[in-house]
Amino acid sequence: MTAVLVHGVPETPAVWDPLRAALHRQDVRALRLPGFGGPRPAGFTSTKEEYVSWLAGELESIGGPIDLVGHDWGGGLVVRLVSTRPELVRTWASDAATLGHPDFQWHDLARIWQTPGAGEEFFTQQRSAPVERQAEAFEGFGVPREHALTMAAAMDDVMAESILALYRSAVDVAAEWSPAFTGIAPPGLILAPSGDPFVRLELCRATAARTGATLAELPGLGHWWLLQDPAAGAARLEEFWSAATK
Repeated sequence: MTAVLVHGVPETPAVWDPLRAALHRQDVRALRLPGFGGPRPAGFTSTKEEYVSWLAGELESIGGPIDLVGHDWGGGLVVRLVSTRPELVRTWASDAATLGHPDFQWHDLARIWQTPGAGEEFFTQQRSAPVERQAEAFEGFGVPREHALTMAAAMDDVMAESILALYRSAVDVAAEWSPAFTGIAPPGLILAPSGDPFVRLELCRATAARTGATLAELPGLGHWWLLQDPAAGAARLEEFWSAATK
């Protein structure tokens, strides 16, 4: 049995390190999305469907049973994976499950990245600043400084290009992915931090009802809950996994 963790944007697998340390299980693997702190395969253009296919291939190579956990865009990939390849997982957990709800709408930052020219300018300006200044943006979302510095330092041209391509492939993601994201067979957990500005709590509740997943609200935590209070996140996941085996 393996717990597989999938990071989001703009991150690397290091974002999971504190939570992994808080988990009591040792069978944990944190995947690296192509282009995020590493190369992209030849011909890989970083669209959402390419990332889903890549994730399916990774899970097939690991073999089951798998407890799949996704954060941010990693959580979005979980949405599609369990909608189309549910046989690959024992359980799933996501803090971005609302991406698969028909009423999902992109936040303002995503719309900038989805706009040709504006997205490129955003990353040009961001990367022209010292790493310490770049880290301040993450700190504003509650990321501890040591982790904010690590995240800022990992940003490079390949990651920026991958982010822009991913978001531009997902302009209509709700319409494309929501029809299949309902009544999901493997047990699911929707993580809902109360202070996440990118997620609407009422839509998390509606998504839980639509999919049959369990809703775990994380009061007082924000988008990077796994860095703010990894022990709390680990406890919710372990409680869910324990219940799923009964």
